[in-house]
Amino acid sequence: MSLVAGFSNFGRVLRNPNFGIYTAGNAVSLIGTWMQRITTGWLAWQLTQSGGWLGLVAFADLFPTVIIGPIAGAAADRWDRLAVTKISQVLSCVQALALFALTATGHITIELLLALTALQGVIAAFNQPARLALIPALLPRADLASAVAINSIIFNLARFIGPALAGILIATAGASVAFATNAFTFVLFWVALTRIQLTPPEANRLERPGFMTELADGFRYIWVHPGLRPIFLLMFASSLGARPVVELLPGFAERVFAAGVSGLAIMTSSVGVGAIIAGLWLGSRVSASGLTRLVLTHSLLLALSILLFAASDQLWLGIPALVAAGFSMSTSGIGVQTLIQLGVDETLRGRVLSFHGLIFRGGPALGALTMGLMSEAFGLRVPLVLGAAVVIAAWMLIAPGRERISQSLERNYPAVGG
Repeated sequence: MSLVAGFSNFGRVLRNPNFGIYTAGNAVSLIGTWMQRITTGWLAWQLTQSGGWLGLVAFADLFPTVIIGPIAGAAADRWDRLAVTKISQVLSCVQALALFALTATGHITIELLLALTALQGVIAAFNQPARLALIPALLPRADLASAVAINSIIFNLARFIGPALAGILIATAGASVAFATNAFTFVLFWVALTRIQLTPPEANRLERPGFMTELADGFRYIWVHPGLRPIFLLMFASSLGARPVVELLPGFAERVFAAGVSGLAIMTSSVGVGAIIAGLWLGSRVSASGLTRLVLTHSLLLALSILLFAASDQLWLGIPALVAAGFSMSTSGIGVQTLIQLGVDETLRGRVLSFHGLIFRGGPALGALTMGLMSEAFGLRVPLVLGAAVVIAAWMLIAPGRERISQSLERNYPAVGG
């Protein structure tokens, strides 16, 4: 499919009323989220000048998913997913306003920043399975793969725009204004969610087994599935060993490249540029077949890109490596989520996506914490090299079974997005 046809396909998918409203609100909110994420990292570095604290703050943001994610997934299969998402926006807005008030009045400390970041991590952990599992209820199944690609493009456009806006606001108005702006974006997303009408109800409310039984069933389903288990293992290795590069960029911006907040915005946006290109490319595909091969290939290319970035001694050399990392990170991430959305039964989708979220957020949390602490003794480059080696080792373990994995994950896939 040509790029022009790909854009036409996106337009058709966005004309689904509920999905179009959701996407517009989500886009604004994600820009604010990336503004806050970059501002939080920059503020943590300014308060401490410590790679260890930088890793700890990233850990606080991402790790709550490990504890809460599976429970949230079971809840997403039982509760009103739209209502859960609305409530999460309200709570996130309150958290951003607290950061604004403390920073504006000069009362922010690294301990308070850590606590409020952990609070947002808890909110995001509970919201993520419901938010992702909601998407199939917003549009026809045939449009789902394109919808996943569109969501990734929106996420990575926000990764591009948010840091750029954060850099401008931090330099001209201060970190507190970036936090206040993020609070406003949560309000806008909440308003968009109130306009979504779901009919018929998205979930079956008939008698169900116990909560803990459903939770165990979700884990068992992944464990015995011949395709999901190795794909989740590879995803965990990538999340642990490669994705934490984003959380460590504030340290690279100041200590390695001496580029300041503008350099941080450029590097974070470079990852977003690569990811946007990947989303546009994947969104133009008319079939979900071949996604397993793409996930495996780009997991390896992601590790190689991280090695190139770690070896760079000038910002202009590191930026292309980050663009390549963003492309491969997004390609593998979209591929995995599409495999799950299309291949998992509706009654299990929330739970399986919760384990996806656990790995997607928990892996970088553990990786960022470990790499941040290691950087105190070995510098910022060595942890990235070791992380890339973990990804390559996992790929070598899983790649020989690619045909079996592909057959188990793609055998029932329809043509999509046509």
